[in-house]
Amino acid sequence: MPWSPRRNVLLLIVVTFFLRLCWAAVLELGNDEAYHYLYTLHPDWSYFDHPPMLMVVAKFGLTLCGGWVHPLSLRLGFILLFAGSTWILFDWTARWFGERAGFYAAFAFNMAAYYSVAAGVFVLPDGPFLFFALLTMRALSNALFEPDRPILAWTWVGVACAGAMASKYHAVLLPLGTLMYVIVTPRASAVLKTPGPYLAALLAAGGLVPVLIWNAQHDWASIAFQGGRAVGFQFSPLGLSMMLLGPIAYLLPWIWFPCVTSLVTRLRHFSTLPGNERLLICLSVVPLGLFFCVSCMRPILPHWPLIGVVPLFPLVGALWARNADLTPVLVRRWVVIMPTSLLFIAILFIAQARFGVVNFPLERDPAREISGWESVGRALKSRGILGRSNTFLFSNRWYDSGQLAFCERNLVPVACYNEGDARGFAYWSRPEDWLGKDGIFVTADDVPNPDVYKPYFQSVEPLATFPMTRSGKPFRQVHVFLCTKQHTQFPFAYGKRNSSTR
Repeated sequence: MPWSPRRNVLLLIVVTFFLRLCWAAVLELGNDEAYHYLYTLHPDWSYFDHPPMLMVVAKFGLTLCGGWVHPLSLRLGFILLFAGSTWILFDWTARWFGERAGFYAAFAFNMAAYYSVAAGVFVLPDGPFLFFALLTMRALSNALFEPDRPILAWTWVGVACAGAMASKYHAVLLPLGTLMYVIVTPRASAVLKTPGPYLAALLAAGGLVPVLIWNAQHDWASIAFQGGRAVGFQFSPLGLSMMLLGPIAYLLPWIWFPCVTSLVTRLRHFSTLPGNERLLICLSVVPLGLFFCVSCMRPILPHWPLIGVVPLFPLVGALWARNADLTPVLVRRWVVIMPTSLLFIAILFIAQARFGVVNFPLERDPAREISGWESVGRALKSRGILGRSNTFLFSNRWYDSGQLAFCERNLVPVACYNEGDARGFAYWSRPEDWLGKDGIFVTADDVPNPDVYKPYFQSVEPLATFPMTRSGKPFRQVHVFLCTKQHTQFPFAYGKRNSSTR
C-alpha cells in the first residue's frame, strides 16, 4: 500500500489524542489550571486575566463528562481542540506545499513540547488560541490567494479571528501581521480596495466585545494589567535571555532549529518569495519582533513569543518533505527519535509529579506546581476542617487559592487575601461578603506572620500543620490557621472598590 500522508495524519491525531488523555488523567492540575477552574464557577463576559474562550472550552469538557469534576474532564475540551489544530495545520500546509509537507508540518507541531504537552492538554488560553489562530491563518491564505468567493472567504477570516480575539490578547498580532504583508507587497494593496478585509475586521472585532464589556464594568482592569506587563523602561538581561533561550527549551532543539532556519532563509530572499510564503514570514516576524523589543525592557514568559513560530510550521513541513527525498534514512531515523524522546521526557515528568523520584530542592522541582494539592484536600477533609459552618478558606496567593478551590471541589467558599494581587478573586466576591465568618487560612511552605490578619479577625490561632504528599511521600509543608469572626473588610479588591474598602 502506498504511503498516504492523509491517513498517517489521521493516525497521528488518534494516537496522540489517546496519549494526551492519559497525560491529562494522571497529572493533577497546575497552578494556572486550578485557578482557571474557577472560571467555570463564575461565568462572565470576560475575566481579569484572560478573555472568555478559556472558560467556554473548560466548561464544554465538564459538560461532556456529565459534570464530573476531574483534571481529565476539565482538560478534555483542550485535547479535542489540539486534535483539530493538528488537522487544520495539515490541511493548510498540504494546500500550498503538498500532502507530504502537510504531514511533516503536523508531525513537527506534535513534537514541539509546549504545544504538544502544555497547550495541547492543559487548561490554558493557548489551546483555543492556537486553534483559532491556525484557522485564521488558513482562512487568510484562501482569501488572499484563492478567493473563489471573496466575501465568503473574508467572512471566514473574520469569524476565525473573532475566536482568536476571544481566546487571548495576542490575537491582535494576527491582523498586524496581515497588514505588514499588505504594506510590503505592492500587488497586495489592491485588496484594500475591496470590502472583504473591512468585513473581516468588523467580525474580528466582535470577538473583543465581551472583553470590552467586562473591562468597562470593572474600570478597565484587565487591559491595564496586561498592558502593564509589556511596558518597561530599562534594559532587562533576564527578559532578553528568556526571549532567546526560552523557545529552545519550550519547543525542544529539534523543532526550534528548523523553524529558525526556515525563517532566516526566507528573510534573506524575502523580495523573491511567493505570496503565501511572504504572508507566513510577516505573520511570524510581527510577534517575534514585538516580543524581542518587550524582552529588552522587562522580563517576559518564555511562551509569549511562540505564536510567532506557528506560521513557520508549514515551511518546516516543506523542508522535511524535501529532506525525505534527499536523505530518507536520516529523516526516518528522526521521525522515530523525536517522539521517543518526547515520550521519555513526558514519562519522567509524570514519575516526578506522581512519585517524586528525584529529591530536588523544593524551589527547583519541575513538578512542584502540579502535584500534592489533592493530598491537601484529603487532609483538610479528614481533619473536619471542611465541615465547619459559616467558614471560608483563603490563602495569600491567587494560585494557592485556586488549588484550594479545586482540591476541595468548591465545597467551601474560597477567597484570596492579597491586597496587591488577588487576580480574579477580587471580582468573584466583595470584601464585605466575608464579614462575620470564620476564615481558614492555608499556606504552603512559608509561615506568614499571623499579625498580618489580626486587624481583620477577632483572633488568629494555629489550627494544623501537615505534610503535602505525593504517593504518600512528604515534600512540602502546609500550615493552617483559624481566623475567628472577621470584623473588618480585607482590601483585596482592585481599583475603585479597593479604595472604598479602606
